[in-house]
Amino acid sequence: MQTVLTAAQTRFLRGQAHDLKAMLQVGGKGVTDALLAEIDLALEHHELIKVKVGAEDREARDAMIEEIARRTGAALVQRIGHTAVLYRPGKDRRQIVLPRA
Repeated sequence: MQTVLTAAQTRFLRGQAHDLKAMLQVGGKGVTDALLAEIDLALEHHELIKVKVGAEDREARDAMIEEIARRTGAALVQRIGHTAVLYRPGKDRRQIVLPRA
């Protein structure tokens, strides 16, 4: 299930993600099951991550980011160039408390 965020929550998460470094990188093989498993694990542990996508073509990059967000159930917080910020609340415990509105 896709995570849906309000504008205020998106702004808050962009601020939280500002100092983060990209945890994972999508390489030449594209979006694989192993990569999705790693992203899923990182989202469960950290809730907010940056992923770097190596595709040169903007449309291919956007398609990969959209596929990652859809298949992991994460919300795309922000995309700047080759880097995407993804958020998904943890199932067991939440580390990030989002603003209500």
